[in-house]
Amino acid sequence: MEYVFRKATLNDLPQIWVILQKAILRRKEDGSNQWQDGYPNPTVIENDIAKGAGFVMADGDTITGYCAILINDEPAYAEIKGKWLTDGDFVVFHRVAISEDYLGKGLSGKMLNFIEDFAQRNNIHSVKADTNFDNGAMKHVFEKAGYIYCGEVFFRGSSRLAFEKEL
Repeated sequence: MEYVFRKATLNDLPQIWVILQKAILRRKEDGSNQWQDGYPNPTVIENDIAKGAGFVMADGDTITGYCAILINDEPAYAEIKGKWLTDGDFVVFHRVAISEDYLGKGLSGKMLNFIEDFAQRNNIHSVKADTNFDNGAMKHVFEKAGYIYCGEVFFRGSSRLAFEKEL
């Protein structure tokens, strides 16, 4: 299949929100506390789109995944308990979710490839991200994609695992 990675539009919001709601439920069913506090929500996604940071992966007209991508825009990363691999410019991604209909097809890895391509097109050679301690699925995706554990960062009152990949 030929997947397209593009900026999200407000017209995509209904499909994105369905994908995120199912991902929130999967986190809960997996016993994770991640995304169990009303975040993310449609307002967060609308803000991503308004800032030009919301991206979708699509199979034709069907959205297969969503994420937010930002450049040098994660204040929490300045205070890491540990050490990043690099100190320069970086791309950071958040709110990664794959459609339930497309699980098990390697799309998380494909999305990371798109994110890394985005970084390189912007002449940035570092991608940083984080996840909950109890999100085994995302930790596996990071490991498989060659991300290195760098320490802990703190968001909304809780500690999260921080990862980086040099490109």
